Amino acid sequence: MQHSHAAVAHYDGQVLLTPVATARVTERWSALWGNRWVRLAGPALVVLLAAGLRFWNLGHPGTLVFDETFYVKDAWSLFNNGYESTWPDGADALFAAGQSNIFGTAPSFVVHPPLGKWLIALGMAVFGTDNPFGWRVVTALVGVLAVVLLMLIAQKLFGSVLLSTIAGFLFAIDGNAIVMSRVALLDNYVMFFALLGFGAVLMDRDHHRARLGAWLNEKRDNEVDPTWGPALWWRPWVLAAGLAFGLACSVKWSGAYFLAAFGIYLVVVDALARRRAGLPFWASGAILKQGPVTFLLLVPVAVLTFLASWTGWFVTRGGYYRDWADQAGQAWTGSLAWVPHSLQSFWHYQSAAYGYHVGLVTPHPYQANPLTWLLMSRPTSMYYQGSSLGENGCGYATCSEAITGIANPLIWWAATAAILYLVYRLVRYREWRVGLILMGMVAGYLPWLMYLNRTVFQFYTIAFEPYLILGLTLVISLLIKNGSGRAIVAVFLALATIVSAYYFPLWTGAQVPFAFWQAHIWLPSWR
Repeated sequence: MQHSHAAVAHYDGQVLLTPVATARVTERWSALWGNRWVRLAGPALVVLLAAGLRFWNLGHPGTLVFDETFYVKDAWSLFNNGYESTWPDGADALFAAGQSNIFGTAPSFVVHPPLGKWLIALGMAVFGTDNPFGWRVVTALVGVLAVVLLMLIAQKLFGSVLLSTIAGFLFAIDGNAIVMSRVALLDNYVMFFALLGFGAVLMDRDHHRARLGAWLNEKRDNEVDPTWGPALWWRPWVLAAGLAFGLACSVKWSGAYFLAAFGIYLVVVDALARRRAGLPFWASGAILKQGPVTFLLLVPVAVLTFLASWTGWFVTRGGYYRDWADQAGQAWTGSLAWVPHSLQSFWHYQSAAYGYHVGLVTPHPYQANPLTWLLMSRPTSMYYQGSSLGENGCGYATCSEAITGIANPLIWWAATAAILYLVYRLVRYREWRVGLILMGMVAGYLPWLMYLNRTVFQFYTIAFEPYLILGLTLVISLLIKNGSGRAIVAVFLALATIVSAYYFPLWTGAQVPFAFWQAHIWLPSWR
């Protein structure tokens, strides 16, 4: 093939694209992603891929795996009694065999709010408790919706269908996201609702800026000197964020970290907007005037949402500690004696749950120190079953079935490197997109560094994985600005796809030769 010297140059035997050729590649690239059908097909194919990876053979294994032993059974007793109840010894095997109505009426002490379990129960109500697909179907659906939500957020954040498709694709094929969508645990719901709140905060940015600008223009047109700036009450996206973060808190208390972090973020963003607008008292106006308004828009709706999730506990009498304040000598006295006994009992319950959380130091073979989460040195084994020749259809000397929460190593480690780079970039360039993404990491990851001695697990990282993916996508956006960068991105995406295909059997409990399982244990700590 002959090349025009206007398009190709040679250097030490290498063929290099000249600016003319680079411009042509850029034009073709832009034309491809400017095509309406490509813009529609890309995200649609990602959603179909995400659904396939999460729903394929979802009913396998037919036993309760890892903490499903708590959440699935709690979900079913909650659905029937209105509160989580006790189960007899050996209930896991009986439940898996279809004997689901063997729970009692005595309450069980549970330390997580009810919303996630209500959602798990919906699947069982529709598909039956004797169907493992029913245990996990809502969790899988939420996992697919999270991919859709992430693409919508990426589109708003970057203004590019290509980048939003890449973000969704990486999230769709990552092992941590796949595994957490295929087991009936609570953390996928925390991730989804927190991401929903993140999206609402992103939407509020433009709305707030427009409202602030309109207020300032009106004052200046009337020759009024704005000093502190306004207290803006009409911020519907802040209300939406409060609702979303309240829903996250209603699944696990860790949702409160997102509420607190983004509450502070909203005040900081308001202060910076006031400074850019030239208000002389921009800091005090943001903290003392708009800050209390933002608090009232964000926090009460979150608190009410959290309380509403406990409706079953409030309207029944059998829940744990439900009648605590009715017992002799337990009710509050003095200035708080007026508080209804139900709320006193509820506060006592939450205090007991908090004490459990902060004091949980029971050793577990798969616990992972939060300092190691970004390195992924101890992923969680959710399920493992070995078999020998002739057992369960195994055609090899030894076989394995495993569900292991190993993220795609290429995606995970690249995203970790991208986040570290974004920290530098925030300090250097002060870019708002970088700051917003890093705030997601602050909310989802940094609080856990306060609990280094607690029994915690690698799979908790699903709560902040969307922000890892967004950080990686932002770095990709910098790379694809030139032809060589696009080649690097294309190779990376191809390799990430191959790695996901390679690990998929270990994410879904497929039966494989034991040697195949061993070949995936890249680090000794992954065993």
